[in-house]
Amino acid sequence: MFALLGRLVYRARWLVLLGTVAFLAAAVLTGLSVFDRLKSGGFEDTSAESARAKVILAERFDAGSPDLVLLARAQGGVDSPGATAAGRRLTEQLAAEPGVEQVVSYWNTSGPGAGDPGLRSADRGEALVLVRLAGDEEQSELVAERLLTTYDRPVGDLVVQIGGPGVGLGETIGEDLARAESIAIPITLVLLLLVFGGLVAALLPLAVGAIAILGTFLALYLVTLATDVSIFSINLATALGLGLAIDYSLLVVSRFREELATGIDTQTAVARTLQTAGRTVAFSAVTVAVSLSALLIFPLYFLRSFAYAGIAVVAIAAGAALLTLPALLAVLGPKVNRFAVGRKRSASGAEHGFWHSLSSAVMRRPVLTGAPVVVLLVLLALPFLRVSFSLPDDRDLPQSSPARMVGDTIREEFSGGAARSFPVVLPTGTPEQTTDLASRISTLGGVDRVDTSTGTFSEGAKEAEPGPQAQRFSDGSGTYLEVVSGVEPVSPAGERLVDQIRGLDASTPLLVAGPAADLVDSKKAIFGLVPLALLLIAAATFVLLFLMTGSVLVPVKAIILNMLSLGATFGAMVWVFQDGNGADLLNFTPTGTLNTTIPILMFCIAFGLSMDYEVFLLSRIKEEHDRTGDTVMAVSIGLQKTGRIMTAAAGVLAVTFIAFSTSQVTFIKLMGLGLTIAILMDATLVRGVLVPAFMRLAGEANWWAPPFLRRVHQRFGLSEGPSHPAPAPSPVGR
Repeated sequence: MFALLGRLVYRARWLVLLGTVAFLAAAVLTGLSVFDRLKSGGFEDTSAESARAKVILAERFDAGSPDLVLLARAQGGVDSPGATAAGRRLTEQLAAEPGVEQVVSYWNTSGPGAGDPGLRSADRGEALVLVRLAGDEEQSELVAERLLTTYDRPVGDLVVQIGGPGVGLGETIGEDLARAESIAIPITLVLLLLVFGGLVAALLPLAVGAIAILGTFLALYLVTLATDVSIFSINLATALGLGLAIDYSLLVVSRFREELATGIDTQTAVARTLQTAGRTVAFSAVTVAVSLSALLIFPLYFLRSFAYAGIAVVAIAAGAALLTLPALLAVLGPKVNRFAVGRKRSASGAEHGFWHSLSSAVMRRPVLTGAPVVVLLVLLALPFLRVSFSLPDDRDLPQSSPARMVGDTIREEFSGGAARSFPVVLPTGTPEQTTDLASRISTLGGVDRVDTSTGTFSEGAKEAEPGPQAQRFSDGSGTYLEVVSGVEPVSPAGERLVDQIRGLDASTPLLVAGPAADLVDSKKAIFGLVPLALLLIAAATFVLLFLMTGSVLVPVKAIILNMLSLGATFGAMVWVFQDGNGADLLNFTPTGTLNTTIPILMFCIAFGLSMDYEVFLLSRIKEEHDRTGDTVMAVSIGLQKTGRIMTAAAGVLAVTFIAFSTSQVTFIKLMGLGLTIAILMDATLVRGVLVPAFMRLAGEANWWAPPFLRRVHQRFGLSEGPSHPAPAPSPVGR
C-alpha cells in the first residue's frame, strides 16, 4: 500500500505541492484568527456539584465568586475621607459598566460587602473590590479586558491593581510563546544543519513543521466553532508540530538517502522510502494520536483541548511527511544532498558504529548493564508517591505580574471575608433548616462565621440578627449561606473544609461552591477517569505494536519500560516543583503542590512520544529480524540504523520543549521541563540500554505469540518493507 502511495505521489508531485500551497493559504487566512477565540479557563467539570452551585448562585441569587479582584491602596488608610469618597466612586463606576453583574466593595454604603472587615487589610491600608461579570466565559473575558485597561490606574486617593482568576494568563502565554520560538527556532536550525548534513535537507523538516503548525491552527479554529478550546493548547501545537516534523522528516529523508545510495532511480527510491519509513511514520502517528485521544474522556475542556491540538498536529504532520515531503524529494532527487555542511556521512547507513557497539556491549552483560538503570529510574520515581495536587492560581504567574501581587497581598494581609468565602447553596432550604445548618457549619475548624438570611452564626450560636443585607441570601424558595473562613481556599485545608461541609447530615440537599470546592471536584473528575485513560492507552498500544511485530512480549515490554521512565520523570517533577528544589534557578514559586491536570497531560504526551521512538526502533529491528532471523544481530543493526535518528530527533524536540520551560507560567514551565527530561531519558537510557538488555534476555521469545494470535497477525498484521526469507534463527544463547 505504501509503495503504491509512493508511486502515486511521484507521478502527481506537482499536484501534491500545489494542494499543499492551497492548504497553507487557507491555514494562514483563517487559522491565525484562532487566537481571538481561545479561552484561558477549562479547569473545572461543568457537571460537578460546585459548577451546579455556581449556576444557581448566579441565576437565582445574583451572587458567586468574583471574576476580578481590585486591590485599592491608600496612603492615609482606606477609611480616610478621601479614600472613602474615591472607593465609593470606584464602586459606583464599576457597577454601571456594561457586562458587570455585581460589585462587592468595602466601601458599599449598603448591600453585600458593606463595611465587611474581611475586605480590609489588617493595617487598614488596603481594601478590596470584588467584581462578578455577566455572560459566558467568552463574553466575560472581553469585559475583563476592557475593565483591565480602564481601571488599572489611580482613582482619587486610591492606587488600584487588578487580579483575579485567569487575569494576566493570556498575555503571559503570548509573551512566552514568542520567547520560546525565538529560542527554539535558531537552535533548531543549527541542529538541523548538523543532523541532516546539508542545507537543502535541513530545510525540509521546517517546511513540514510549518504545514503542521499552521494546519493545526486552522483545525483548532474549526473546533472553536463547536466547543471551547484552551489557549494553552497552542503551546503543544507549536512544540509538537515542529518536533514531529523533525522526527518524521529525519526518518523519511534518511531512508530516501539510503535508497538513492544503492543506485536506484528517484521514483523507485520514493516508493521504497514510503514502503518502509512511510509505513513507520503512519504507524507512529497512530500511536501518538491514540495516546493523546485518551484526553477526550475528561470533562475538563483544558485537557480536551490538548487532545484536539495533539490529534490535529499529529495527523497533519504525518500527512505532510507522507505526501508533501515525498513530493519534494521526488522533485529534488539527488539534489537533496546539495550544500553539504560538515563531514560527509555514508548515506547507506553503516551497520557498525557507536550504537552497534553500545547495544553489543549491553547485550553481552544485560543484567549488569540494565539493572542499575532500572534501580536509578525507580529511585527517581519515589518522590511521586507523596505528590499533592491543586488548581492553578495567580502563584503560577511571575512575581512581577499585577495579578500575582494582588493575590500575594490578599494571602498575607487579609484574614477572610467575601474574598475567601465558601458559598453553600440550599436550593429548597427553609429558615429552620438554614439556621440549623449554619449553626453546625460554624463549629467546624477554620470557620470564622456563617452569614445567612436568618442571621450570623459563630461557634454554634447566633451572634447577630439578620441585617439589611440578609435578604440577598434568599429567593423565597431557597437560600445560600456564606461561610467566611481564614483558610486558604486552594489548599489541603480548604479541601478538608469542603469535605466536612458536604459530610454534614443535612435535612435538605446542599451544594458547596467556591475555589476549594472546584479543586475537590476537579480532582474527582480527573482521578476518577485516570484508570480508564491508562487502560485505553495500554490496550491500544498493545494492539498496535502487536499488529506491527506479531509479538505479545514486545508490546508488554514497551508499556512497562515507558511506565518506568515516566514514573522517574514525575518523581523528578515532584522533587523540583512541589518541593521547590531549584526554584530560584528556574524562577518559580513552589506551593507544595502540582497542577491537577499536568501529570495526566504529560503522561499522554510523553507516552505517545515514547511510543513514537519505540516504533522507529522496533520497525527496523523487526525488518532486520525478518531478514536475518537473528534477534541479537537485528537489535544491534536496528539500533545502529535508528539510534542516530532517534537521538537527533529527541535532541531537537527537547530543545523545543526546554524553550517552553522558560515560560513565566509555572505549570507550563513544569510541562516543558518534564517533557524534556522524559524525551531525553527515553531516547538514551531506555532505547540505548534497557531495550537491548531486555531483548537479549528474552531472545527469540521476543517474537512469541500464541497460535490464535499468530493467525490474527497473519491476517491483519502489517509487515515492514519487502518480505525476505529468514534463515534459521541462531540459538538464544548466542
